[in-house]
Amino acid sequence: MKIFTIALLALTLMFVGCGVNKDYVAQQIQDSESRTAAEMGTLRDKTDGNASEITKLRSLASELDSKTDMAINKAKGFENYQVIWTGELNFDFDKSDVNGAAEQILSEAGDKMEQNPGSVVEIVGHTDKTGSTNYNLMLGQQRAESSKRFLSERFGIALYRMFVISHGENKPSADSGEMSSSSKNRRVTLTVWGPMN
Repeated sequence: MKIFTIALLALTLMFVGCGVNKDYVAQQIQDSESRTAAEMGTLRDKTDGNASEITKLRSLASELDSKTDMAINKAKGFENYQVIWTGELNFDFDKSDVNGAAEQILSEAGDKMEQNPGSVVEIVGHTDKTGSTNYNLMLGQQRAESSKRFLSERFGIALYRMFVISHGENKPSADSGEMSSSSKNRRVTLTVWGPMN
């Protein structure tokens, strides 16, 4: 009888121990599933946000393209306009600030626009292929905007005379196989249009 009681006690403890272990394991699994679900939710939110941002950027690029075309075409007497000056300035990798060499080229554009009060300028930002398409569209836009800001601040060129757009990596001036093609593609192109005399 004593042996039976000890055996029964041992079995009871074993079942109680298993119950505790099962509850503990079940709790750990539930906690892990909760953490995983929360992380998945966060990732889903980020993915949805990125997709939304990409859609907005594509829409913005398309809108900017059409606005630039419309604005240039609506310029008074544009049918009598001709290109009176072109220039190109380059930027350092992943930068949009205007440096010394770029200032000289922008100053030439500003001088030409001061000499021709009815002139307008197209300012087009470009990048190399490094980075995502959307990032490059934004970087090209920043480069064009910094060029526009320089002309406005240094020469007082009215904003309605300057048209800005970014092509990002989409219109390279140098092929990727060409030596130093990346540095050539990190640029802003300027086209000053003026009325024919």
